[in-house]
Amino acid sequence: MLRIREAVVVEGRYDKNTLSQVVDTLIVETGGFGIFKNEEQMDLLRRLAQKRGLIVFTDPDGAGFVIRNRIKSAVDPQYLKHAYVPDIMGKERRKIRPGKEGKLGVEGMDPAILEQALLHAGATVLEGAEASVCDLALTKADLMRFGLTGTPDSGARRGELLRVLGLPRHMSANALLQYLNTCCTKRELDAALLQLKE
Repeated sequence: MLRIREAVVVEGRYDKNTLSQVVDTLIVETGGFGIFKNEEQMDLLRRLAQKRGLIVFTDPDGAGFVIRNRIKSAVDPQYLKHAYVPDIMGKERRKIRPGKEGKLGVEGMDPAILEQALLHAGATVLEGAEASVCDLALTKADLMRFGLTGTPDSGARRGELLRVLGLPRHMSANALLQYLNTCCTKRELDAALLQLKE
């Protein structure tokens, strides 16, 4: 499996599922055209881009390029890389018929093609000691210990932490855990948790 420094943004959950079998990094979904209405999500992409770099990996159809261009216009280009898959006609297994343009998206691509696309985009491959982007290795038990899950007020407490960290308020506990383990240092987390106590 390819381990890279940059976070990757894809259109939907099936793209994310497919890509997560190829690459070990934070993968974020736009929710398709939902990215146009969700300024919190765009703020998260900007923050990820500044912290780790961001690879935009949308489908090769018209809709994919509209979403790509939206991200491109909102995120500083020095932090962005673009991965592209070739135009391959067909349909994904889960679909009854092909998409509007008849092309396979990220979800339907062969893993080797996805890996090559990331490498051609300039993904920073991590090896050995540098394979860890941050110094945290939190588990769900840690979230419970911090009062962020498993208690009557954990939802409110988690919401407050998301606010302090500048993350979308609808982020799930699992997504928060993934963000903390891939984008946050111990010092940043300690400072945020201290603000919750005040």
